[in-house]
Formats: sequence, structure tokens, C-alpha cells
Amino acid sequence: MIEWCQPAATRLTDCVKEEPRVKRYERLNTLLESLAEKGAIDVDELAEQLHVSAATIRRDLDHLGKQQLLTQTRGGAVANAVSYDLPLRYKTARFASEKQRIAQAAATLVRRGMVIGMNGGTTISEVARTLATRPELSAEHGEPAFTLVTNALNIANELIVRPHVKMVLTGGVARPQSYEMIGPLSHRILSDLSLDIAFIGVDGIDETGATAHHEGEANINQLIVSRAAKVVVVADSSKLGQRAFARICELSEIDTLVTDAQADESQLAVFKEAGIDVIRA
Repeated sequence: MIEWCQPAATRLTDCVKEEPRVKRYERLNTLLESLAEKGAIDVDELAEQLHVSAATIRRDLDHLGKQQLLTQTRGGAVANAVSYDLPLRYKTARFASEKQRIAQAAATLVRRGMVIGMNGGTTISEVARTLATRPELSAEHGEPAFTLVTNALNIANELIVRPHVKMVLTGGVARPQSYEMIGPLSHRILSDLSLDIAFIGVDGIDETGATAHHEGEANINQLIVSRAAKVVVVADSSKLGQRAFARICELSEIDTLVTDAQADESQLAVFKEAGIDVIRA
């Protein structure tokens, strides 16, 4: 812990024990999520909640303000005219260990020679990284170990350097929050392809099916699902029992759900009763 104080001219409450700076992304997550929920946030309340100085919160707000993610006020900030589906770069710290375990379990479902479909998101990105580094899926006689079809620019950028991965990017219009390509242009490629397995990241999954916050992403995810012989939803336990704005698919279209060990058994029962294989990692 680092003890830090403002100059004497400021309030004594600005002298606090501050968390290590490595946790800044977690703070930014909390700031944006609070703003999405309340529409406005207060510096002093957040400083107390996060156990940092008010000056640290002001610096964080200034950082987010420069990215036009909020508008600063005298004592805090208000929501800007932007979407508060958090940008992908601010989601990476959330449930990180759970997502890694989910990725390890999901990767075991892939065999050499498969054609794999993926959408975007932090959990799916972990699945892609895990697949790319599995020793049994290394290059053999110069041939690709598997083909990856994705609409996620960050996944394509990361795996294109792997010689054992044949990379197919759908095209489309890039969405900054998720780095996913959406829109009619994305459909032209996917409509002509067949997938052995599709890994789908979701914003929520409940008895009505899998859902996403953004209708454009949900639409392209629907197409990925329709082209796959097997559909695997990967979702940490915070997504279970949640329902977002736009439907991706019904439960009847999902073959397997991979989640973490913290998942509530009563929630999982809904998916098991629908005939879905549930894997807890």
C-alpha cells in the first residue's frame, strides 16, 4: 500500500492509503459501470468506495473524459452521449482467472483440422489465445492445424502471426467497443461457409436464450450460430441468469455451455434441463 497526501491546502480527507497503480483498469471499469447505472458519479463517493484519493479519481475521470466516455463536472462526471457497453480494453481485468479457466476447458473441444467460428469479447479472446498455444495443435508438415473464422479484429490481429492457424476475417463495419465487424458486409463471407464448431461469447444467457447488448453484434452472432455443427457458449458466472437487449439464439440451438466453478447450481439446472451439456471450469 502507498500512503499519499495532497498539499496542506486541500482537505484532510484527500490523505489516504492508495491501492497500487496496477489496479487502474479495475478502477476505470468501476467508474464506467457506475456511470452506466446512475448517469452521474461523485468524486468523493468513488474515492471512499475504491479506497483511493479524490485526486486519483479526478485523474481517472480526466483520462476517460479525453476519450469522450464521460463529461466531467465540478464534483464528478455525467454520462456522455456514447454507448456504455464498456470498451473491450476496460473489460480485460474482470473475472480474469475465471475466463482463463473457461478458455482452457473450451479449447479441449477442438480437434486438428476443424473449422472454428468465433465472435468477439474477452472470454472468446482467451479461448483464441489458448487454442493458438496448444502444443497438439502446432503446425504439421506446413499445413494449418485449424481454420479460424472470426469477425473480431483483435483476435485476427493476434493469431495472424501463427503459421498453424488459417485465418478468415469476415469483413464488415468495425464496432470500436468490441473490435467486432458487423453489418451486411459480414454476412457475405459467413453465408458461404460451414463451421465444425462455434464459440460464442455473450452478454447474458437465461431461459430465453443467449443475448447481446448490441443488435448488430447479435445479428452477426446469429449467423455464426446457424453455420455451425456445434455451438458452444462461453460465459463466466456473472452472465448467467442475465438478459441483454438483443437475442443471439434460443437455448435449443446451444449444445454446450462452458462457465466457471462459481456458477450457481440452480441457474445451471435451467440449461441442463434444456439439454445443454454444462462444463464448469
